[in-house]
Amino acid sequence: MKISRTNHYSYGFLLLLILIMASRRPCEAQHATDSIPATKNADSLLRIKNLNPYFTLHVDSSMRYQLEINRPPEKYYWFLKNSPVGLRIHKDNGLLTFRAEKSYFLSGRLKYDQEYRVALSVQNLNNPADRVDTFFTLLFYNTEIIPSKVKPTVTKTLFADEGDTISFKLQCDQGSYPVEEITYVSNYPIRSATPVQQCNDDFTWAIPFDFVKETDKDKQRLVDLYFIGTNRFKIRDTAAILIVVRRNINYPQRILEFEKLRSETEMYVRQLKSSFRLVDRKIKSTKTTRTAFDMVAASTALGGTIFSSLPGSGEQTAGKILPSVGVALVPVKEATAPNNLYDQNTATLIRSTIKRLEYLLSENTLISDRDPDILNKIRKLKDELKQAQIQLIDIPVAEDSSSTQELDDYFNNPKVNKKYKTRRR
Repeated sequence: MKISRTNHYSYGFLLLLILIMASRRPCEAQHATDSIPATKNADSLLRIKNLNPYFTLHVDSSMRYQLEINRPPEKYYWFLKNSPVGLRIHKDNGLLTFRAEKSYFLSGRLKYDQEYRVALSVQNLNNPADRVDTFFTLLFYNTEIIPSKVKPTVTKTLFADEGDTISFKLQCDQGSYPVEEITYVSNYPIRSATPVQQCNDDFTWAIPFDFVKETDKDKQRLVDLYFIGTNRFKIRDTAAILIVVRRNINYPQRILEFEKLRSETEMYVRQLKSSFRLVDRKIKSTKTTRTAFDMVAASTALGGTIFSSLPGSGEQTAGKILPSVGVALVPVKEATAPNNLYDQNTATLIRSTIKRLEYLLSENTLISDRDPDILNKIRKLKDELKQAQIQLIDIPVAEDSSSTQELDDYFNNPKVNKKYKTRRR
């Protein structure tokens, strides 16, 4: 079959058009691909593909973690910020390594159960804008249980006297589970002046007087005190303290007792001085009366002798009568003013008792508010006062309104002292 020239040109043009269209399709496809937005391409932005946001490590463990990015790693630089001691990252390939040595925790550079926030960055060496900043959290834990301890700030044995105040603080060595509550018990009922419920509380005990009894051995009492600390799991730790309480003098009470006893003794001495003055005046009055009778009797006897020597019969008769009158005055004198040795002895006994009590008062005065010999002084005054009251129990107490100064002046009068002064024979 023959083909015309016109058809030959038509077939050639069609073939050329097909070749042109075929050559343009790859370019159009490439152009279509370039027209897609960059956000739809997963590898268009720099990112870390396998970052773990939270790491937990045990003590004495190690970690090797390879971080990966969606770009060639040789063009990027890795670094950390605020990293805990021991944590490192390889700057070229992003290998994260850590060795949690126990010495870090014992020295305090790392702590258990504390979250460490670590800043992580990766950056292009040629393009600083091509960079990723993120962070992850690192936590250390320990399966070893460290017991908590109650530690008072005093030794296990304390010595104290009655009237002293014991005060110390209750500290705690906090372990894995802290002490949450503290209670205390003892073998004797005692109570702290301040509440004791938790660590760092103060235990304060004011030891009362008469805490140690007469039946206690060696005049002291042993107090066993136990402080029990409890955590939330009811695990207990006990701290024991032995308090040796020695018997002591209750000085405030003893001083009041001494002052009262001294006041009673001084009052009794004042009453005795009043009684002494009455007895001494009675003795003096009796002596004056007896002296007057003796003088009258002596005068009548002498008058009888004189009248007997006169010449008159009347005078001689009077001289015979007058001596009989003097003799008759003797029974009258004994009846009117008997010579009573009881009053003399009573006055002497009262005076000696007064002297003894005054001497004891002067010798047993307190030298200070804490006189160590106060008990003996109280005992001496009490015994002497009781003895004097028993010895002079039959002596009536005189009701005298005279002042203390008047009684002292009479008692210390030189004439009175001379009368009762011991004479040498």
